[in-house]
Amino acid sequence: MSSTASGIYQRFFARASIRLKLFYAMLAVIVVIILAMGGTARYIFNRDFLGYLNEQSQDRMEALMPRIEEAYRANGSWDFISNNPRAWFDLLRPIIVDHDDAITITAALPKNADTKHMPSQSDLTGVPMRFSLLDAQRKLVIGNPYIGPDARIRPVMRDSEIVGWVAQTPFQNVIGSADLRFQHSQLVAHLLIGLVALMLVGLIVMRISGVLLKPLVRVARATHKLAGGDYTIRVAVDTEDEVGRLASDFNQLAMTLERNEKLRREFMADVSHELRTPLGILNGQLEAVQDGLLQPDESTIRSLKSEVTHLNKLVNDLYDLSLADAGALTYRKTDIDLALLLRTTMQSYEDMFRKRGLNLQADAFPDVMPVHADAGRLQQLFNNLFENSLRYTDAHSDANNGIGQLALSCRRDQQHWIVQLDDSAPGVDAAALDRLFERFYRVEASRNRASGGAGLGLAICRRIVDAHQGSIRAEASPLGGLRVTVRLPVHEGGIAEGNPA
Repeated sequence: MSSTASGIYQRFFARASIRLKLFYAMLAVIVVIILAMGGTARYIFNRDFLGYLNEQSQDRMEALMPRIEEAYRANGSWDFISNNPRAWFDLLRPIIVDHDDAITITAALPKNADTKHMPSQSDLTGVPMRFSLLDAQRKLVIGNPYIGPDARIRPVMRDSEIVGWVAQTPFQNVIGSADLRFQHSQLVAHLLIGLVALMLVGLIVMRISGVLLKPLVRVARATHKLAGGDYTIRVAVDTEDEVGRLASDFNQLAMTLERNEKLRREFMADVSHELRTPLGILNGQLEAVQDGLLQPDESTIRSLKSEVTHLNKLVNDLYDLSLADAGALTYRKTDIDLALLLRTTMQSYEDMFRKRGLNLQADAFPDVMPVHADAGRLQQLFNNLFENSLRYTDAHSDANNGIGQLALSCRRDQQHWIVQLDDSAPGVDAAALDRLFERFYRVEASRNRASGGAGLGLAICRRIVDAHQGSIRAEASPLGGLRVTVRLPVHEGGIAEGNPA
């Protein structure tokens, strides 16, 4: 049963609106506060006020016992007081002894004491009306006839013999109708306070929920539109609180999705173009060979192989980028010599740069540059960077006697190796520098698709560098083109023998 009730409770609150949840929360707080105040007031009243009155009665009983015992010894029985209320109340009336510095209640008078009868605090609280005198068999002699089971009873002694009993009924057992009306009025007052508090809760919830839920509703509606593909949607930010930060984060998310969608569309257009061009060439050449317009000689085969190589590189780049985005690009790191890897890369590209009319040069750099890395991935990194310069650098430049060039330099900066590649014109606009390493991004200027490439090489470079705890950035080069700076951690352990690269 409890699990069923809990399930219904959870389903109800799961479907309830925020305004209703806020109302119930504040209502629960008000109810708890009212109950706590009422319970506390009742506890304090019973413990302190009624306890104080009962303590006064107890003190009065202790002072009264010697007088009652003396009166019994003087009369020899209870006949003198039976059916004689005046004598009973005279006996109950305290004797106030007035000293120089205090007033006390006593049962026996000291010599030369100034005495007088006056009402005490216990008289003012109705103590005499709560005393009862019983005989030795506990039959009522005089006093309050209603003696409850929780009444305090003291024996009246004559020498060692019990001749009677004095009973004192607690204050709370003799509360009259006026006291009950007072308690009822207090209960009604608490109920009225609770009703007023409930109305105030309703007004406050309506006001607060209107202020809080309005921006949340705007964000919710915008989220539905965003989920439907409307990436241009934005939410007005009116505050700087949590709701305002939520709206700002939503706008940032919408801008990111809008940009990614734009890049995706551009990427699909670029890739389809890159795939269409070599496929179109291959198809045309194969049809020409089939129709006898071209001979399947070495030149034709070389042209077909070039287009296949282009397609293969594009597919490999797409595959590597997808693995890198999924975190599944494998790395087999060992201790290698970065300087040897760079020299080998330069040697493999010297002939290609020469055929393009470009000059490839390197400044002096350390003989050994130990790093802990995947040699194959670093080779892929620098191949992409060299090919990027080879593809986009003009053969004629204002620098280096009018010859286009790529300059390589290396140095150590504390715990990192710094590898810089500077090429000559054309350069890249400053606004595009920060986006060069984004996937799907490609500068549509002098570095355009006519030079080849789908804009994936630099995106793969960033992921390779990130996997080696390094960094890569692009900036304007003093030679008029692009400077790419790669930072890789230095491996202090050196290079293992037999594994130079």
